[in-house]
Amino acid sequence: MHDHLDHVTGLEKRELLAHLAGDCDPFRMLAIKKGPGTWACPNLIPSAFNKRIVGCVCHPETNHIEYMWLHLGEPKRCGCGYWFELCPVAPL
Repeated sequence: MHDHLDHVTGLEKRELLAHLAGDCDPFRMLAIKKGPGTWACPNLIPSAFNKRIVGCVCHPETNHIEYMWLHLGEPKRCGCGYWFELCPVAPL
C-alpha cells in the first residue's frame, strides 16, 4: 500500500507537508489571542497578501463580531480600542 503523500499533489500536498512539519494552522485561520493591542505594540495578524479581513470579538459576553479590513503597513484601531497590523508571512 502506498503512502498518501505519494498520491497527493498541489495545494493539498503543501498543506499535508506543513502539517507534518508541525504547522497545525498553515492557512492562518485559527483565532489569535489579543495581546497588548496598543498603537506602539499592535496585535500582529499574519497574512500572505496585502490586505485581510479580520473579526474582533470586542466584548466576549456578546455574540457580536466587529469586522474590518487591514492593509499592509497601515495599523488600524478597532472600535473597542485594540490596534491591529498585518504581519507578512510566506504563502503556503
